[in-house]
Amino acid sequence: MEDATITQRTPKLALGPVLYYWPRETLLAFYQQMSTAPVDIIYLGETVCSKRRSLNTDDWLELAEQLTTAGKDVVLSTMALLEAESELKTLRRLCENGRFTVEANDMGAVRLLSGRMPFVLGTGINVYNDQTLRFLAGLGARRWIMPVELSRTTLARIQAQRPVGMETEIFAYGRLPLAYSARCFTARYHNLPKDDCQYRCLNDPEGLSLSTREGQAFLTINGIQTQSAQTYNLLPELAELRALGVDVLRISPQAEGTETVVAAFADCLRGVREPITA
Repeated sequence: MEDATITQRTPKLALGPVLYYWPRETLLAFYQQMSTAPVDIIYLGETVCSKRRSLNTDDWLELAEQLTTAGKDVVLSTMALLEAESELKTLRRLCENGRFTVEANDMGAVRLLSGRMPFVLGTGINVYNDQTLRFLAGLGARRWIMPVELSRTTLARIQAQRPVGMETEIFAYGRLPLAYSARCFTARYHNLPKDDCQYRCLNDPEGLSLSTREGQAFLTINGIQTQSAQTYNLLPELAELRALGVDVLRISPQAEGTETVVAAFADCLRGVREPITA
């Protein structure tokens, strides 16, 4: 397969899936607001825990139609860690939807999507070199999201060797998704079993902060997901991301201020503001 050359371009803006457990009304109001926001791509769906049922699969599909009508490119996101048959059933339905692109967050989703339709490689798929990217491109992947632990040097190397037609998306703003576990940290924090968690995540719209004994912010607990404590922000690196030929910048939704972040990125991409002052 021929390699792509690095071409500077204006990246598109993407809104990643909501990683937290928000009430139904909050989710619907949020996406109503985002329907007119300057984002090109919106990822929808539950990626962390299947017990978070503020919206069911039909609701997500209906929302996808509404956002498509509003001019957004909608991608349906799958869960990163599947353990039950009910979760596999939902995965199959998403992969067989026949209308919307799907973001695969585990290799089971990749298998179901292979040969069916082009798909996106989510943060749950570990792509650490161009050989892996070539293999997955052969299965139908058309965009990949660089694992957050990789360096700028690694990105440059992969960009120079990535397959033709493969888009690169970078996690550009939000708390970094670091790891998943079969155990629920939030339930454990409340001395509850995972199967009877009482949906305590609803009380933490941006997760639970974890500090060191010295009081320094260390991690954020989000159910079975571990995130960074600090908010990651690549807006000051916009010029370098352009030079590296990055196609899409992902903003991870937060409970407050997402619209302000989106506007800042959009203004900087248009040259209205300088990244260092946004």
